[in-house]
Amino acid sequence: MKTKNLSIKIVIALVLGIAVGSVCNLFVQSAFVDIIDKYLFNVIGQIFLNLIFMLVVPVVFVSIVLGVVGVGDPKLLGGIGLKTISFFLTTTALAIIIGIALALIFKPGEGKSDLLKSEDVSSYQQTLNKDNSQGSAAKQTFDQTLINLFPKNPIQAMTDGNMLQIITFAIFIGIGIIMVGSKAQIVHRLFEQTNEILMYIITMIMRVFAPIGTFGLVAHAFTGAGFGAIQQLGMYFFIVLLALFIHFFVVYGSAVKLLGNYSPLKFFKGFLPAITIGFSASSSNAALPVSMNCTKKMGVRPEIASFVQPLGATINMDGTAIMQGVATIFIAQISGAQLSIGQLATVVIIAVVASVGTAGVPGVGLIMLAMVLNAVDLNPAAIGIILGIDRLLDMTRTSVNITGDAACALIISRKEDKKLASQSESI
Repeated sequence: MKTKNLSIKIVIALVLGIAVGSVCNLFVQSAFVDIIDKYLFNVIGQIFLNLIFMLVVPVVFVSIVLGVVGVGDPKLLGGIGLKTISFFLTTTALAIIIGIALALIFKPGEGKSDLLKSEDVSSYQQTLNKDNSQGSAAKQTFDQTLINLFPKNPIQAMTDGNMLQIITFAIFIGIGIIMVGSKAQIVHRLFEQTNEILMYIITMIMRVFAPIGTFGLVAHAFTGAGFGAIQQLGMYFFIVLLALFIHFFVVYGSAVKLLGNYSPLKFFKGFLPAITIGFSASSSNAALPVSMNCTKKMGVRPEIASFVQPLGATINMDGTAIMQGVATIFIAQISGAQLSIGQLATVVIIAVVASVGTAGVPGVGLIMLAMVLNAVDLNPAAIGIILGIDRLLDMTRTSVNITGDAACALIISRKEDKKLASQSESI
């Protein structure tokens, strides 16, 4: 119920922000409106963004460590674990490629480019120029880029927000915890407890500050851009939904049919109760009990459902990957930036890696999007433009995420049943 109330509050804040910002845009030359925009809308919006950005480094580091430890657990080293991880990573890569492709085809951010105010862009550009003068990855040679994946000083990497180096360091820490084994139980538990604290803080920020922050950010954007900006946001919304629709029915439906030899229609119908819960709660973890119950009714072996679906709630975030792909292209277009093939590849790689550590709670996708934008030198403050409607999309993304987990569990269970049946016949 709290999540539903939060969604309603954010939608109301979005509508109010659009209305108030659009009205202020009519009197944008007024000194009074300028003061309201600068010292009210912008301030509360930027405070909310700062609250999100302050969690980027700790959330990425802790969650990637836990993701590596989870994937490296001995019970995952068998055939079922490898199949599960391969399925998740493959579908996540397909998801973000679909999102990027549709965004490049439909170009939702082209045309008007005043959603990002000129002063916001120039301010951030100064930061980029400063970073580039110190050796930005975008201007480095391929060999230097590879070398810089490995931090000389991980603390410095965290201070600078160098996400690729942070991910590399987190992977090594996770591997170390795995190899040390029982001696590192306290450290492992510390990371788990830290992750719980961070998830609580994210939930608190979203619950307390998200509606106010959404209003400030949207009002600030529309004061400068006017009511016509809805057209661009509408295109962004449509493309994300289209990508989710394609991935949901085409990718998952084909996988269930071709790999699991199971009727897609029967699968979607049987999983509908979990889809409804995931949509309303916007949380893969919250929908997990219902999701596992639905797959067991489809004949999925309980031990496989209990293994695959909780793991999927942690490392399988196809809907989030789609959002990151579309949002990155959209923000690049409204910023007037041209992403190179290498940068697009970077978006795909980072989004797939980041999905391993994206927790199944509302709001974390924004943290990961900030990381992706930083990696390709785009303004992470632009997240505020899509924040309001992203809350609506988040519900749909969650439904896609948990459906992917269920499809994987069904496919692996049916393959294992077939393997057992063939072994029995040979005996």
